[in-house]
Amino acid sequence: MHRLGLLLVGVFSAASSVAPPGWVPVSPAMERVEFPLAERGLLASVHVIAFRLQPCGATLEFVERTRYEGLRGAWAVDSMDATSVLAINGGQFREGSPWGWIVRDGVERQAPGIGSLGMALVLDGGAVKLLRPDEIAAARGTVREAMQSYPTLLVDGEMPPPLRAPGRGVDLEHRDSRLAIGVDAEGRVLVVLTRFKGLPGAGGTLPLGPTIPELARVMHRLGAVRAMGLDGGLSSQLAARAADGSVERYTNWRLVPMGIVARPAARGC
Repeated sequence: MHRLGLLLVGVFSAASSVAPPGWVPVSPAMERVEFPLAERGLLASVHVIAFRLQPCGATLEFVERTRYEGLRGAWAVDSMDATSVLAINGGQFREGSPWGWIVRDGVERQAPGIGSLGMALVLDGGAVKLLRPDEIAAARGTVREAMQSYPTLLVDGEMPPPLRAPGRGVDLEHRDSRLAIGVDAEGRVLVVLTRFKGLPGAGGTLPLGPTIPELARVMHRLGAVRAMGLDGGLSSQLAARAADGSVERYTNWRLVPMGIVARPAARGC
């Protein structure tokens, strides 16, 4: 490891985690909370920005957008329309197409990806579910909307074994800006974005943030029972609309082929 890497590990390991403050309503269906990842050190400049959606008040949907014959992503949070209350980028992608399982309008457009940490986000009749890789096979042909991403962060409140010890196929020390989605025991959807706030403007997009295990612990502290990572780094982006119509945006450099948006549910809470 380079000397700078060793220095950063020392600083980060000395930083203590910060308990999240209480959730604050930003609209009838959505709450927000923000807190630093640590009390001191470089991680104190990395903020966790989290939103919690009530299942009775908001519904999720996938939005696909590519250009140049489908070889480049063309979606960004700036694409969020006026009817959406939240927008984030989707999971990992290859050559302009989303990686892994894709189901749209009940039609399987892409077979499930292979991997022990490839979790699936399923949208079915307003319900939001996260399926373990071994649960995907039984769900094929039964769901209307699904996408897959990795890595799995939490399964029934626990980190999977590859996130608990090195040498199991996951880099447990790499730090980056992160984006994750999860569900809690009450069926609420949790979305977490991390951003470096030590520099103004574009400095916030520096790929500096938590490790994968640290991200899993953040999701656990926020109440998630199941959670998975979405595409982070230069792809991670989020936009949220408050009740007064104002929009909070965290943009980034990379356009992606798929986004996830939340709209107010017709029935409301």
